[in-house]
This record gives sequence, C-alpha cells and structure tokens, in this order.
Amino acid sequence: MSSTSEKIAFLARVAGERPEYAEVLSLFRELYGAIGGREGETGITFSLPDNCRAERLRDGFPLLSADDMAVDREKAAAFVGLVIDVMARVGKDGGDGLGRLRRTMADGSLELAPLLAACLTRDRKTLDEAAASVGIQAPLLEFALEAPLRTALEQVAQAVDPALTGEWREGYCPVCGSRAGMAELAGEEGRRYLSCSACFHRWPYRRLGCPYCGNGEPEKLTYFTVDDGPDRVDVCLACSRYVKTRDSRRGNAGVPLEVEDLATIHLDLLAAREGYERGK
Repeated sequence: MSSTSEKIAFLARVAGERPEYAEVLSLFRELYGAIGGREGETGITFSLPDNCRAERLRDGFPLLSADDMAVDREKAAAFVGLVIDVMARVGKDGGDGLGRLRRTMADGSLELAPLLAACLTRDRKTLDEAAASVGIQAPLLEFALEAPLRTALEQVAQAVDPALTGEWREGYCPVCGSRAGMAELAGEEGRRYLSCSACFHRWPYRRLGCPYCGNGEPEKLTYFTVDDGPDRVDVCLACSRYVKTRDSRRGNAGVPLEVEDLATIHLDLLAAREGYERGK
C-alpha cells in the first residue's frame, strides 16, 4: 500500500492540475496527514474469524459483520474528535453542528458503537436520526464516523490473503460486505478487479457484468471517457448505475484507488448529469 506521504503528494499534484478540486482535496490531504501514523488508534477492532472463512465466502457471506466489531468508546471518540478538528479547520460547512458533535463526543451522550455499526450496514435511518438529534447535517456526521471505521477496516483487510477471496463472485466486498467503490483493469490481459469502498480490499470480478445488479448482457453495458487518461465510467443500462474504472495499463498503476476516486470527481458529475447513479 502506498504511504500517506505518497497519497498526499498525488492529491497535491491533482489539485495543481485541476484548481477546481483544490478545496475538496485539501480536506483529504489534511485528513491523511492527521491520521498518518495513528491508524491503530481508532478504538475500533474486528474479530476476523479463524475458522469457517472459506465456508462463509463459499456461501456468499463476507468475512466480517457488525457483530464482529468492538468499540473502545474513549479511543474512538478521540479519533472522531481528530477528524472533526480537520473538518472544522479546512471545511466550510457545519461549523456550529461540528461544535455540537464535538461536545457530544466529549460528554458521552452520543453512542458511538451503534452509529459505527450503522455506517457499516448502511442503516440510513439510524444515522439520520442521530444527525437530527445533534443538529448536524447527516453527511457531515457520516464523514466523521466513516474516517475511523474505514481506517480500522483497512487494517483488517490488509491481513486477508488475496488468495482467500480469489474465487469470490459477488459485486460486494468479501471482507466487509460494502459496495464496490471503483474498478480496475490490470495486467497485460486487463483483468478486472473491484475495490471496496470501505476497507479497500481488491478482488477479481468478471469483465462483463454490473457489480450492483448483476446484469451481464453486453448490449446493456457501456462506458464513456472524457480524455486520454486512464479513467472511464462503466455504465449499466439495466439499473442506471455506474462504477468508475481505471485502466492501469494506461497510467496511475501505483496510485491507491481511494485517492484515484477523489481525483476523478468530474466523472461523477458527468455521470449524474446523464442520469446515472453511483452504485450502492
């Protein structure tokens, strides 16, 4: 995995090439800098089962679930506070709301464990209700919670042997069950891989197929590009969802897909303009 400094350097280069990205990328550059070296301080741990791994995967179940997560409230609150500090320092939105969120972290009035579980299971109702109780926009609350959760999940995913998930055929992550964030074409033959949006685990997937609805009809699968770069948008006409794809044979092979995702926001905007929705 690339170092934090390499991620920050890549985002700085992108911001220089695309000034319109500078504001949003500065948030992530600051966040990577704040988290770097503290990946083990999230207060979130997962018990990766030692037995039955192959059986779980064979039956279509990811290795981890919310039941496997343990949260040290004090450590997790401190890490979330670190994220809030970055958001308040760099971002333009949520000043008062972030202040209230910081106070609820300090006094323990907001239960972190169920909210982190809600992030993992995509329980929108629980997150929306918590945001309303604090008086903060739901996306800001999610951002503050997802940063430590993804950091903890990434640590677990790095310990998973890729060979264990090599036969996984689903469009969702075999480690944590989250949706695919991006796809990649790699190697001389351009084998297709999906990358998890939460833990960033990468697994092979069939070349023709929508990871969100499973559609494999060639006439209902298309893509578009906007320049000569390595990135494109793969679109499923059956469900109107898309996944951004990097052809690493054309460049950026060493760049983590999570930062490539940030560097291609223009593709998300174009896809939305055409009426397509990002897969979830």
